[in-house]
Order: sequence, then structure tokens, then C-alpha cells
Amino acid sequence: MSESEAQMSENSESTVAPLKAASTVVLVRDGEQGIEVFLQRRVKQMAFAGGMTVFPGGGVDPRDGGADIAWSGHGIDWWATQFGTDEDVAQKLVCAAVRETYEECGVLLVGTADGSPLDVTSLAPQRSLLEDRTLSLAEFLAANDLTLRADLLVPLAHWITPKNEKRRYDTHFFLAALPAGQVADDRTTEVEEAYWRSAAGALEDWAAGKCFLLPPTWTQLRELARYSTVADLLAVQRIIEPIEPEVPSDGNFAGLAFTDSVEYFASLSSQNRDELKF
Repeated sequence: MSESEAQMSENSESTVAPLKAASTVVLVRDGEQGIEVFLQRRVKQMAFAGGMTVFPGGGVDPRDGGADIAWSGHGIDWWATQFGTDEDVAQKLVCAAVRETYEECGVLLVGTADGSPLDVTSLAPQRSLLEDRTLSLAEFLAANDLTLRADLLVPLAHWITPKNEKRRYDTHFFLAALPAGQVADDRTTEVEEAYWRSAAGALEDWAAGKCFLLPPTWTQLRELARYSTVADLLAVQRIIEPIEPEVPSDGNFAGLAFTDSVEYFASLSSQNRDELKF
């Protein structure tokens, strides 16, 4: 490699945005048309995935790493093994999954210390304090004598934003069934609309140009559509391996390469193709 080529390579590497750890929760329930999933269409002004249809999720809160949290279900060591990371990161990811689900759609994956019914309504005023980071999840749980229900979460996938994006996330996907008696809402400023849709129906919407799905979302919907019931979906033990789409030399979105990328781009509607200027 010549000196100029080495310099070009060094410059290219230096422009790659750093990764931010994030958690996404695929919230599901049984429906008449099969498994239904809770989806959100993000406002177009969002810096990342603006206008896209996504699952609830967001970045981790560093304060939750190593915090003393009442916990039920698989221990942090189990989650670290599943995601191939250390226990500090694993705890942050699980905490982010629980916190972001509450912040973005009002669903609480927690339980009471004494086993009494969870009163979601009485906790509602504190939701905004989590959103603006006045409270950490650990502080919220401790103040209300709540237990994080890791047993309500199942590891699903791990995707890494391609190197050509200005904002990059190291995102771990979780599955969770909608807890009995709770309702997912649209009370967040980050989305234009939120709704339940069968996994198959969401894929049909994508093919018809009614929504735009990024590769990770499309891939998880295809996984959900393979199962008839939530119980069957949650029972599967998956091997979680990181997926980072390969970027073509011209950086064009249409050239991203990942498992089933040929099927993804083949199912892209003409409307979405026009918007992407393929």
C-alpha cells in the first residue's frame, strides 16, 4: 500500500461514527390474524430513522450499569452470555429495554415486591421523569418498591448500524408479550402514530409502500410471521450473533448486503424506491 493509499484508508476509518448501545423491544400479542406487533412511525424530524416504522426502543442509560436493582428472571450473567458481552453492558441493555418500553408506549415490564397487582395509572406521573432523565430506572424502581421483570423479556437479535451512517447504534432486540391489563399508547413526541398490526400485515404494508421498514425491522417481522402464537414465538431459543450490513463502495443504501438482503430489496415498493432515489 502506498503512502497516499494508507492516508486515504486512515481518513476513511476516522470518519466512521462511534457506536452507541441501544435496546429495542418487539412487543407482541395474539390476534385474530396471528401474532400482532406494536409499531410506531417516527416523526420525520428525528435525526435517526425519521419517518420510518419501528419498534419501541432507544439508547442505554449509563447509570443503570452496575446499579443495585431488584430483579426477577434470568440473572445478569445469563443475559451477558446470550448477548456475548460483559455483565455491566448486559444490565444496561436489559434496563434500557424496560425503560424505553415504558417511556415510548407506557408498558411497564416490572412487578411489585409483594406480588400485588401493578397499578400502572398511579405511576404515570413519573414516566416523564424517566424520559427527561431526571430519574434513572434504578431510582424509579427503588422509589416505588418495584422489581424488574427480566422474565418477561426474551433475546431476539443483535444489529449494528452500517459504517456509512452518521449515527450508529449497537442495538439488541428483545421480545416481550404485552402484560395482561396493560395498554400500549402513542403518548410520545417521537412518533406520529402508533398501532398494532399483524406481522404479516406489516410486511404487506411495506410491500405496498404504506410504510418504510429498515432491514432490522423487516427481518424481525419476518421472524414473527413464521409463528402462529406468542407462546410458540417466545419458546424458541435463539443463538444471538451480531449482524452489520456491508456497505457498497459507493455507499448507496440499495447496495447494503445482509442475510436475505436480496429478498428485502426485491420486496421494496416502487413508491419507496422513488423516495430513496434508487
